[in-house]
Amino acid sequence: MNQVVLMGRLTRDPELRHTGTGTAVASFTLAVDRGYTSRDSGERQTDFIDIVAWRNTAEFVSKYFVKGQMAAVTGRLQIRDWTDKDGNKRRSAEVVADNIYFTESKKSREAAGFQAPARNDYDSGYTAPVTGSDFAELDEDDGDLPF
Repeated sequence: MNQVVLMGRLTRDPELRHTGTGTAVASFTLAVDRGYTSRDSGERQTDFIDIVAWRNTAEFVSKYFVKGQMAAVTGRLQIRDWTDKDGNKRRSAEVVADNIYFTESKKSREAAGFQAPARNDYDSGYTAPVTGSDFAELDEDDGDLPF
């Protein structure tokens, strides 16, 4: 079984690209703290894990996530063998994301100064928020909810 679950902060804005056939692909790095501290320094260590998302997941993460934002990712580990420009064989590990989740409330994101803008899929500039989207955040006043 190849199942990965991670939670951490994005180290950069997701980079959205499209393949030659038009398939969306987004890549970003997640900074994930280890569950223990170093004996020598007493500091918590961090791993920087490359994440790749495809199709709708790629479009979702590029629209709603920005550098510094906390996210949870589920997916699978993929090892790729490749040859660098000098002809040396290399190996890379990355997580192919199946799902990406918000892990902070809108209020806590705004308090930290994160405003996740909607982005245009065809250029790297920001655009006005997407209207008619299936995604909507709830207000903090959720008195009508039964839980």
